[in-house]
Amino acid sequence: MTDVTDTLQLTVQQPHPGLAIATVAGDVDMHTADTLRRDASMIIQQGCPHLVLDLSQVGFCDSAGLSALIGLWHTAQAEGGALRLANVPDRLMRMLTLTGVDTVLPVHATTAEALTTMTGSPPTSTGEHGSIPPGLHRRRNP
Repeated sequence: MTDVTDTLQLTVQQPHPGLAIATVAGDVDMHTADTLRRDASMIIQQGCPHLVLDLSQVGFCDSAGLSALIGLWHTAQAEGGALRLANVPDRLMRMLTLTGVDTVLPVHATTAEALTTMTGSPPTSTGEHGSIPPGLHRRRNP
């Protein structure tokens, strides 16, 4: 049996102004989907309408999580931006494909690939620009 956790963490980087990468860690389910939607929406609405969600650390995603992803896509569109998914685990990719969500939400093998499609060039640094909403974790560069 799988352990259920109510913990979801977003770690945010801003490699370009108006663009953020949020690494999602934990399960995205009925217990945590609202946290993902709220925190990622804050990122989008506070100056980063272009968002890449790195899902490499997501262990599980249910229909509530899928709904949160679709809601974030709508939020990004409403702000004149875009949402991209990167490093999607196999189980979640199967769900995206079966539901047809992969035809709406662009999915990329890597974060670098997603960034290239959004900026036209590969990332040169993961420098910090702008502000990150309070309460979200910002990854520091070494």
